[in-house]
Amino acid sequence: MFNSGYYRWRPHPWHGLAVGPEPPEIVHAYIEMTPFDTVKYEVDKTTGYLRVDRPQLTSSTPPTLYGFIPRTYCGERVGQLAVGAVIGDGAPMDICVISERDVTRAEIMLTAHVIGGLQMVDAGKADDKIIAVLHKDAFWTAIHDVRELPPALVERLHHYFLTYKHLPGEEQHVRIEEIYGREHALRVVAASIEDYLESFGKFNSQEPAQE
Repeated sequence: MFNSGYYRWRPHPWHGLAVGPEPPEIVHAYIEMTPFDTVKYEVDKTTGYLRVDRPQLTSSTPPTLYGFIPRTYCGERVGQLAVGAVIGDGAPMDICVISERDVTRAEIMLTAHVIGGLQMVDAGKADDKIIAVLHKDAFWTAIHDVRELPPALVERLHHYFLTYKHLPGEEQHVRIEEIYGREHALRVVAASIEDYLESFGKFNSQEPAQE
């Protein structure tokens, strides 16, 4: 007999982990990439293991930890919140997590406070990037909205996601419509949770233990 919160097999990071202790404000994030990665890693949607997607196309690397919020899905509701898009990109909600201390390894789970986001549209589909700060981070814990961040950090995030798929000579198919604050970010996360429930249903097995 297994104890509460214990899995005999590894849970899928998208479907088997809890969305967070107080969503949409405080969420869990499964980290796929760190600022030290020169290769684009992405969770395999079938197996749940981290796989190599591609080497980074340019010399830039992600300015923050980068991953997704479990049990979220960018579908119709998320698409309706994005200018120039009618549907989401069909993936879990991406999240960038700011931390004072260097976190050098990926494939980890953490808790973060949502403070804003980038309204990104990729080939006509909503591909928002939620911005959050690491829970209990001594340096960033007082930040409650993206507008309180140093402008240089926000610009680095904007530049990275605007250019990370672009190669010289190719047509640009990614655009960032705006950088939005905490209130809109909470609506986007809530919409992605609703899209997930509609697409995959409520998790019926044993819930993982909350932090």
